[in-house]
Amino acid sequence: MVAADARTAITFSLSPGQVHDAPEGRKLLRTLPQAESPVFLVMDRAYEGAETRQLALDLGFTPVVPPKKNRPAPWEYDREMYRRRNEIERLFRRLKGFRRIFSRFDKLDVMFLGFIQFALIADGLR
Repeated sequence: MVAADARTAITFSLSPGQVHDAPEGRKLLRTLPQAESPVFLVMDRAYEGAETRQLALDLGFTPVVPPKKNRPAPWEYDREMYRRRNEIERLFRRLKGFRRIFSRFDKLDVMFLGFIQFALIADGLR
């Protein structure tokens, strides 16, 4: 999921449970329009790979993600901006407040995606 803040999801996709998040995140990034001005892209450490960071830079975003501890050449990142990642985590927490989402009652992907869209709309109207 790509979200603008704690209340606004920009885009999301459903992926199999055994698939790593980074390739799916890169697919979502490619669907976004090119940034006109520098826009911070706050990411989880799962997306800290060189390929994802380079794609974000190519699309005009400023990636904000801490390097893993064992990375040979760590980079600097905006620590103050990275603290705002909790806003996105709050969006996930509110979505999981819908029992139908956190327990995955729906067998069909289309029904599950439809309910996620409904939950995002209901959350946005609050």
